[in-house]
Amino acid sequence: MDSRKIILLVGALIVAAVTAFFARTLVAGSSAPQAGASAMAAPAVDGPEVLVATRSLPVGTILDATALKYQPWPKELVDNAYYLKDKTNLQSLQGTVVRSIITAGQPVTQGALVKPGDRGFLAAALGPGMRAVSVPVSAQAAVAGFVFPGDRIDLVLTQNVAGGGDGQPLKVSETIMRNIRVLATDQRTDNLVGEDGKTKVQTFSNVTIEATPKMAEQVAVAQTLGTLSLSLRSIADNSAELEEAIASGAVHVPNGNDPKAEKAMMVRLASQPSAGAGSYQTGADVSRYQRSSVPGKPAASAGGQGGMPMMPVAGPTTGVVAVQGPIVRVARGNAMTVVPVGGKN
Repeated sequence: MDSRKIILLVGALIVAAVTAFFARTLVAGSSAPQAGASAMAAPAVDGPEVLVATRSLPVGTILDATALKYQPWPKELVDNAYYLKDKTNLQSLQGTVVRSIITAGQPVTQGALVKPGDRGFLAAALGPGMRAVSVPVSAQAAVAGFVFPGDRIDLVLTQNVAGGGDGQPLKVSETIMRNIRVLATDQRTDNLVGEDGKTKVQTFSNVTIEATPKMAEQVAVAQTLGTLSLSLRSIADNSAELEEAIASGAVHVPNGNDPKAEKAMMVRLASQPSAGAGSYQTGADVSRYQRSSVPGKPAASAGGQGGMPMMPVAGPTTGVVAVQGPIVRVARGNAMTVVPVGGKN
């Protein structure tokens, strides 16, 4: 190969390298056109405001101010059974009970709610398999009126346990039921709201609670044993009770990390009343002058008087004489003599 061809080949390689370099620089320096995403405003709903559920409302839910809200709804989809804002008093619906399940965001229909005083109202407020039981309480035993329909309470039984040698009863207080839902106070199933929009506190003499059939029987017996008091529960979940329920098998933990299943488990636990295995306190736990148990009665022997036993004692003629009262045993060598207290040796 002559020198001319070699020079041409080297020149071509140099031109190709320079061209590739400039092409790469142009491609890297040029930015790709950005797609301009314009924020699309949500189309305005052309229709009236209807009443919808803010959360899922199962059957038996007692409605409060946080369960409902107004939301615009397409006018072609508005049904005559919906609650319209210009024709509905929202306060009048507080205390009503859900008769058929309502999902979150779904419009509330008039047939889905039962108002206080309507036929079947209390039956609609009860969960499946539950019973309504009325319990008489005093103003002090009812948390001074701060218990309202829909709250959760514990039932505390206070009684005097008779027996013992001194005849004094044992004073005992125990929690017999937990997480009980209040259905009504006296004849009210809703909260009394004043002119300022705040709930009024008022005392009552009876409270109607939701219980299982077995717990309803226990409440009937507990009323004959002593005095029942209400203990208002906190809205916050109790982690200790959750761990106890899981350990006992009353609540089954879902497999995996499914948030919906865990939420359903917590809702099921929050709405599940329980009885038995309750805590208790005796008089000695609150006062040093009270006892913690009932003392036993002394056993009385046959033939004795006033609970004093009859003791056989050796006599001079008959050989054995029954002696009542305290005695003293006197040992002389191998001989044992029983002498009544106050008698002669």
